[in-house]
Amino acid sequence: MSDDDIKYPVELPKVDISAYKEGNRGIPYVTTFDSGAPGDHILIMAVTHGNEICGPIVLDFLFKNNVRPKTGKLTLAFSNVAAFESFDKDNPTVSRFVDEDMNRVWSPEVLDGDRVTTETTRARQIRSIVEEADYILDIHSMQTAIEPLMICGPLEKGRQYARQLGVPEFIVSDAGHAAGTRMRDYGPFGDPESPKNALLLEAGQHWAASSGDVALDATIKYLKMHNVIDQDAFSEHELPAPKEQKLISVTDAVTIKNGGFKFAEAYIGFECIEKAGTVIGWDGGEEVKTPYDNCVLIMPSRRQGVGDTAVRLGKLLD
Repeated sequence: MSDDDIKYPVELPKVDISAYKEGNRGIPYVTTFDSGAPGDHILIMAVTHGNEICGPIVLDFLFKNNVRPKTGKLTLAFSNVAAFESFDKDNPTVSRFVDEDMNRVWSPEVLDGDRVTTETTRARQIRSIVEEADYILDIHSMQTAIEPLMICGPLEKGRQYARQLGVPEFIVSDAGHAAGTRMRDYGPFGDPESPKNALLLEAGQHWAASSGDVALDATIKYLKMHNVIDQDAFSEHELPAPKEQKLISVTDAVTIKNGGFKFAEAYIGFECIEKAGTVIGWDGGEEVKTPYDNCVLIMPSRRQGVGDTAVRLGKLLD
């Protein structure tokens, strides 16, 4: 049975976020808490993709527990609300987005351009909030049941930032997707000279109960790292940190050119292909081979249109 045939159970509840619609920034579903004391502006972003429901669970927890920053500002924001509202546990894969992937529109060319979709409209609404932030944690989940990972971008500042947080075990350093720019790479967050920094958490399989636990743990640790909350707050929700993290540097992104992409095996991610030149799939009739020995497959995707990333190829540096 291929991974395409696996039906993952929906173990997480879809939380009701309607109470957070008004917010306090004049932008629906965006709320900023200001401590009144000097400090960083931290942004926690949820539901960039509508079928990734661990993020809304985490934000709902923070709201209901009256989390307020000790210093600086804390913004809690729900991104692609329209897609999230369409989530149906009986057909959970179809609500990733409405018109296009919202995590591929974060470039001036797109946001200042004339393309009008549900996702570009919402990105333009929340753009000022993203630009205000000093640091971002963007909470996501994944198609397949693999180990959680932190995407830190291609820069050394992102790698060090992920190591500073210390979770999860795997860090993936990559340059993103040919189809468009992610929010975590937007503007100064992707500038090596800027102090601004961002992380993208992939907390586990989309609807696994464990992804909710991982997302909450990482968020609590993230807020403590930035001195937003007391070090002993919510410790009962924290998971043991790994003894050491493993850094994987992505060297290649396999972008689908011909359509009809097919993997050679039912890869789910983190497979290490021992020999260079091993065929891992076909893009139309064109073979796709590993470029070097001990090539790690990162997040092989079953969303396989032309221009999409089929899989990323990486080297384990640690």
